[in-house]
Amino acid sequence: MNKQTQNALTPLSPSLHANVKAVRSRFGGSSDLVVRLFRSDAAPDRELAVVYVDGLVNASTINESIMEPLMGMALPEHAPRKGEKMIDALRGCVVSVGSVREVRTLDEALQGMADGLCLILADGSAAALTADANGGDQRAVTNPQTQTVIRGPQYGFVENIRTNISLVRRIIRSPNLHVQMHKIGRQTNSNVAVLYLHGVVDEGILKEVYRRLADIDIDGVLESGYIEEFIQDETFTLFPTLLNTERPDTVAAALLEGRVAVLVDGTPIALMAPTNFFTFFQSPEDFYQRYDIASFVRIIRYAAFIVSMLLPALYIAVTTYHQEMLPTTLLISLAAQREGIPFPGLIEALLMELTFEVLREAGLRMPRAIGPAISIVGALVLGQSAVQAGIVSAGMVIVVSFTAISNFVMPESNMAATSRILRFAFMLMAGMLGFFGIFISVLFMLIHMTSLRSFGVPYMSPMAPGPKKQGLWRDVFVRLPWWAVVLRPLDMKLRNPKRRPNGRKPAAQRHSDNP
Repeated sequence: MNKQTQNALTPLSPSLHANVKAVRSRFGGSSDLVVRLFRSDAAPDRELAVVYVDGLVNASTINESIMEPLMGMALPEHAPRKGEKMIDALRGCVVSVGSVREVRTLDEALQGMADGLCLILADGSAAALTADANGGDQRAVTNPQTQTVIRGPQYGFVENIRTNISLVRRIIRSPNLHVQMHKIGRQTNSNVAVLYLHGVVDEGILKEVYRRLADIDIDGVLESGYIEEFIQDETFTLFPTLLNTERPDTVAAALLEGRVAVLVDGTPIALMAPTNFFTFFQSPEDFYQRYDIASFVRIIRYAAFIVSMLLPALYIAVTTYHQEMLPTTLLISLAAQREGIPFPGLIEALLMELTFEVLREAGLRMPRAIGPAISIVGALVLGQSAVQAGIVSAGMVIVVSFTAISNFVMPESNMAATSRILRFAFMLMAGMLGFFGIFISVLFMLIHMTSLRSFGVPYMSPMAPGPKKQGLWRDVFVRLPWWAVVLRPLDMKLRNPKRRPNGRKPAAQRHSDNP
């Protein structure tokens, strides 16, 4: 319940019709509000009411587990049929749904109905019951849309927070997995769940997550991006300081590493904190296949990230200021390509990069049936036509195309977006100062990255500053075999920093052929 409703709680009235009138008034006479008044043979002098919001509840649950038991109820002889105690009798003897809670204020009753609960009122009682009948049309669990893998679980989060929590619990089947619910948003009252592994998590980081969530005061939360901007350490930075994912196995792995996960009702994207720079280059598939293959692919990702940021800038610097660094044959070939090009290298690269960004955005926004075809055909036609028209050189088209392909290698889209924006800054510095401009830009970027924190954890940990615990750096650039991974990866004050007692491989039993 948010801060405003806590300050002005309206108690329920003993009059059933007064309560029904108040509910209808607060909902503004909405057409999806269903009010069913009836009497039961067990208490013929008492009128009952079932109130719920159509579309948020499961109609069969209400009919079979609430309405039928109430209309045909047979209370024990000693059960009270009047006054406040009748509500207790209904909860204990009649209503058969799993979760039933007593409420005594109108605000609690309204909030329960907005959450998909069914409200049960009885005349003469200033208390009511909220029964769990949550349902309605929801998207089924399907494959992840943004983080696909070849080997590993093939299901992702949905928009229902209860379903998402259950998906995580199906992986971590331990009572140490704790879930704490929060209400955020004065109008939306969105459910926000904080998940952590008790006995592993850093208690200081957990308290900081709670504090930052409690400080959020906004009228509505529609997606986890709202929460991310409120709780992240640094606002004015291009580098993401929180992980996001739609994969339950990724959240489970983060919890096992001592991180804290935040799930928001209405979105399939979960947040995880704290994190560091190197985590954005790890894919869930790295930990499902052989360590040598995963290490090779991870190194390719680091190389692709550097290429996606610096390749156009390096091309501009070399062709504009440092031609002596190129072999003579390659220099002659590039000079022949640029013959007749009306623009300098910087303008040429900016035109191509901006054109590709427009094509990328158009491919995302257009209907799925024609989006990929338009983006691919548009890139081919525009690139070939631009070269034939003498607007850009063929070498620049190759550089921009390979840069774009390298950008798609990033497993995390927010880090890929960071490299796309930084690419333009490096291009401008290269066009003005050559290699010196690139060197200065990289230096300032590294200084900025080392100053970042994610809930107190250094962003460049464990490389800068050096890890307090030896062995944390071993799973940064390459993926070690599971039997060699002893410590959890982040340098935090974890209650249990070890995954396993030692880093030795279990000895294989050798069987002799001799009897």
